[in-house]
Amino acid sequence: MAQCAALADEDNTTWTFCPSTGAAYLFAILFALTTAGHVAQAIIYRKGYSWVIIVSALLQTVNYIFRVVSIKNPTSDAPAIIWFVLILIAPLWTNAYVYMVMGRMVYNFTSTAKLAGIKAWRFTLYFVLLDIVAFLAQLAGASSAAGPHTPRDQVLRGVHIYMGGIGLQQAFIFLFLFLAIKFHRGLLREAQTSKTSQALRLLYVLYAALFLITVRIIFRLVEYSDGIDSTIPNHEAYQYCFDSLPMLVALVLFNIYHPGKIMPGKESDFPSRKERKRLANQSPETGIALSTGGDAVKTPA
Repeated sequence: MAQCAALADEDNTTWTFCPSTGAAYLFAILFALTTAGHVAQAIIYRKGYSWVIIVSALLQTVNYIFRVVSIKNPTSDAPAIIWFVLILIAPLWTNAYVYMVMGRMVYNFTSTAKLAGIKAWRFTLYFVLLDIVAFLAQLAGASSAAGPHTPRDQVLRGVHIYMGGIGLQQAFIFLFLFLAIKFHRGLLREAQTSKTSQALRLLYVLYAALFLITVRIIFRLVEYSDGIDSTIPNHEAYQYCFDSLPMLVALVLFNIYHPGKIMPGKESDFPSRKERKRLANQSPETGIALSTGGDAVKTPA
């Protein structure tokens, strides 16, 4: 049997198992394809906020490119550190995109552009800020734990910080789902039109993406539940099945059901700060159409 190149220099290699070069190439290509799709769709539908999902897909692509580089240069620390950090933080950008899409759905498919008394644009802002908190915690933990020659106590501390970060991320997802279900029930009470049917379909995509993110979070919590002595990282099949594959499916779902297709045109985007002030000063009796290619007409509250 041919010797594993990544383990040829056992004293200096960054790998603790023999990684699959083919699998890394495959996922690099698949993530690159969905990245290209999202770039094209952002241009076609003219949705500037889609840069967030593009970044998520791009980070996954770069992650696997550096994984290939690391496999081919097993004694080099830099590629190993880069792919290790990127694979841990990239899904947070998909999570943020879900929050951004939901805010725009509230704006487009409710008569008041509010959910639980929160204006649509603030709804997005609040949840994106919460996601940033989780992102910073995970980035700090992953960066601290990265590197094959990092001291054991520092790695353990980094793992604990990272686990706290993904725990926060999951808590924010549960809070988001509570409000999303409230929005969902409101949609079901509306007269069913082709537009509400499209909205429900997109909402189910958001649910699916969050389910896939949750699967990935549970996997990471289980993986590091034994600290740095866990044997799970030595079996890359788990990572592909419970991390990379779910995140790939989430990205592809947004390719298939792109929010720009369901909420098209400039009028579906959030109003500018100046426009919001104008709407706030307008009397409720006057009313104004804020809607988006949909049937609802909103009145400022």
